[in-house]
Amino acid sequence: MTNDESSTTVGVVVPRSRLRSTLSRRVVRVRESIPAIAQIVVAATAAYAFAHFVLGHPVPLLAATVTVSSLGLVRDARPWRVAETVVGMLVGILIAEVVLVTVGSGWWQIAVAMTVTLVIARFLSPQPGFALAAVVQSLIALVVVTGAPFLRLADGAIGGVAALIVTALIPRTLRRTELRDADELFDAFDVAVETIVRALRRGDRARAERGLERARSLQTYVDAWSGSLESGREVARISPFLRRQRTELQRHERVRAALDLATRNLRVVARRAAYLCADGESRPVPADLLAELSRGAQLVRDGLDDISLEPVARDTLAAITRRLDPAAILPDGRVGELNLIAALRPLAVDLLVAAGMPSADARALLPRI
Repeated sequence: MTNDESSTTVGVVVPRSRLRSTLSRRVVRVRESIPAIAQIVVAATAAYAFAHFVLGHPVPLLAATVTVSSLGLVRDARPWRVAETVVGMLVGILIAEVVLVTVGSGWWQIAVAMTVTLVIARFLSPQPGFALAAVVQSLIALVVVTGAPFLRLADGAIGGVAALIVTALIPRTLRRTELRDADELFDAFDVAVETIVRALRRGDRARAERGLERARSLQTYVDAWSGSLESGREVARISPFLRRQRTELQRHERVRAALDLATRNLRVVARRAAYLCADGESRPVPADLLAELSRGAQLVRDGLDDISLEPVARDTLAAITRRLDPAAILPDGRVGELNLIAALRPLAVDLLVAAGMPSADARALLPRI
């Protein structure tokens, strides 16, 4: 094959690969947005229809716009966040109605209403989105002047109620979303541990530093899981369709909280490993112990899907925890090596708690040192 043919071949393959990747991401984005789209369409249509056909409002535009703006397309549509956005928009509409009744409509009235709305909204909430939602709806109410005074405020209230109802009836944050975030955290945790383990076995300082960086990046995954889990729990409190998931979500919160602590302790382990690897010596014993803890963590992950697997995770981690006596494992070990093994002790306790063992019982398994 000539160089030109090779270049041509590469030139064809790379764009096609990128196109497939781009299309795949867009399809995934649309698929993940289907619950949000369903919420918005159902709520906005119902709010508009109720205000127009039942209450006889001529142009209930705000019933639809308040619904759409309060729900949005973000994945995390928690009831309290929806309610907060609705309150912000109703504040803006109320100010617009007061301005219309007192001084009428016009360009300078719009300026007055916007100023008052933004000032009051910033006073009520630190969230910039709250003020923006309020001022946008205030502008709409001032521009679309139809019907009797305060009719648009009623339309906005109808839209807000519709948004809250549909949040419960068509849940947006599904269990698979929360589990996916959990998977990503456990996968990243496993990668970080594996990097540290390899560094210890080879005495590789550079690899240990990469392991430390990966351990530090775990907080992003913890925060993502926290968000989806909290969202799911809040929706489950009001959704009649998610009542059976409440207990499971509470159990997952226990795992998340414990794993949050475990990631923090892993950073301590990673720092000590990076310090030790500076001499280039192999340290297989702490590497093997850390690898065993990682396998226990994966059993904890399996227990998220099937609670019957939690006892297996507890037994595995308990067996490791009972051995974590630095002096017994490395009787001739140097101070740095003993400190590294000692740093594995709180990590083991956190993983045991994630597996369902009370914290006091987990600590009691540790040998005295």
